[in-house]
Amino acid sequence: MNRLANKVAVITGGNSGIGLGTAKLLVAAGANVIVVGRRADAVHAAVSELGDKALGVTGNLADPKTHDDVASLVSHRFGGLDFYFANAGINTLESSSEVSADSYDLHFATNTKAIFFGVQKIAPLMRDRGAVLLTSSIASYKVFDGHAVYAGTKAAIEAFARSWALEFKARGIRVNVMSPGPVDTPILSKLGVADAERPAFEAAVAGRIPLGRLGRPGELARAALFLMSDESSFINGVNLRVDGGMSLT
Repeated sequence: MNRLANKVAVITGGNSGIGLGTAKLLVAAGANVIVVGRRADAVHAAVSELGDKALGVTGNLADPKTHDDVASLVSHRFGGLDFYFANAGINTLESSSEVSADSYDLHFATNTKAIFFGVQKIAPLMRDRGAVLLTSSIASYKVFDGHAVYAGTKAAIEAFARSWALEFKARGIRVNVMSPGPVDTPILSKLGVADAERPAFEAAVAGRIPLGRLGRPGELARAALFLMSDESSFINGVNLRVDGGMSLT
């Protein structure tokens, strides 16, 4: 099926988890995908797995130069793009009393600054009636232990999305947010939970989700594809909670 033939997408954090799952769906539908990530080995592995319709850019997303590099590649290789999925992010579980200035700055640089300047740099290349999607989290409005700074970074990008949905209206560019609940992706191993404690941690989290389990990357990827494709052509400025109902508890 080539319903996205000749379409071009950029996915930050596209080398694993939700980002890679979405990249696979886009490529399968005929789109060209540019994967952006911090680790060269992970980016190269993702591009190799995705095949000849994928390209990679390695760089620090908190550095505006990385977004200049992405925009330059899009411009010279494709002349423009249709979908921008700002998906990369970090989260370290820390109580507010334990958060250092460096940790605070790192979270806002990676989760917030990177998204703002990523959209700023790529917007001039977005084709009319394109789509921007930002990955937030249900943590922006549901309180979890150790998530204060992370929640703040995500609340900020939700405010960006509302502004951009109006700023880009003359060009018909839609801007939406996807807020996952807990998802079984590699980020779980980066939360500071010891391997020996992970089964108990996951069981406790799953017990707070009405569907009784963590989300799967493919489920989030299908939601992301929906929000970027013409199937959601009249959806703009929304925050879709893809959380198994966890926000209800």
